[in-house]
Amino acid sequence: MIITPEIREAIRRALAEDLGPGDLTTQAVLKGHEEGSAQALAKEEVTLAGLYVFREVFITLHPGINVNFLYKDGETVFPGTVIAEVSGPLAPILAGERTALNFLQRMSGIASLTKSFVQAVAGTRARILDTRKTAPGLRAFDKYAVRMGGGYNHRFALFDGILIKDNHLAAAGGIKEAVTRARLQAPLGMKVEVEAKNLDELSLAIEAGADIVMLDNMPTEEMIIAVKLTAGRVKLEASGNITLERVREVAETGVDFISAGCLTHSVRAADISLKIKTPPC
Repeated sequence: MIITPEIREAIRRALAEDLGPGDLTTQAVLKGHEEGSAQALAKEEVTLAGLYVFREVFITLHPGINVNFLYKDGETVFPGTVIAEVSGPLAPILAGERTALNFLQRMSGIASLTKSFVQAVAGTRARILDTRKTAPGLRAFDKYAVRMGGGYNHRFALFDGILIKDNHLAAAGGIKEAVTRARLQAPLGMKVEVEAKNLDELSLAIEAGADIVMLDNMPTEEMIIAVKLTAGRVKLEASGNITLERVREVAETGVDFISAGCLTHSVRAADISLKIKTPPC
């Protein structure tokens, strides 16, 4: 992951939220000059994402902290695996521990869940996509983690893609009106996607010139008909109530994409800990 100025600012905000005017506990129990080392340890099977963010947290607090990675983002490790070694002044290591782990655990949880979805649809044409249902202020982190799990990013935000949903349709007066206006206003080369809840709306979307149609909460049996009806004229994306238990069934309908908000909106953080290993000198 490239550590951009925006990423650094998000890390600084996270540290400020946790540290405030200072780490009272560390200040109370350490003399202030101790040095040592710690290990980041996987306590379950996990696909890694966020190692560079993990390191950036520590070097933001103290440039003398060294973080050595034993694995890379995108790799899967198993319980008991040492993921990284952290060494240097112990006070800033202890002060940054929770913030660093919060990023690494959340991002690795997203990557791990995404990998499960990707494995579930293996052998089909379907690609697993994320959505904009991300933690506010952490979208770049969440979407990077999806890629590390083998998934693909849908549009990053409102500014880089046209996706006409039900409220847009209600405001514009219907599928034909909305798609026609969008095609006239779309930047050169940008595809227009529109939501359809049934086969009639799918037909209207195709006739209106949509490039991609999102099949919103459509029953599996209806998706099969939609794929046959479309016959490759537009790309189809399945969305709505996509769970790990039913994603294979959805993929086997023949849709091109499956978007799942659960990859990021309610992910369980991976179980990773940081343990001090070297006694202070």
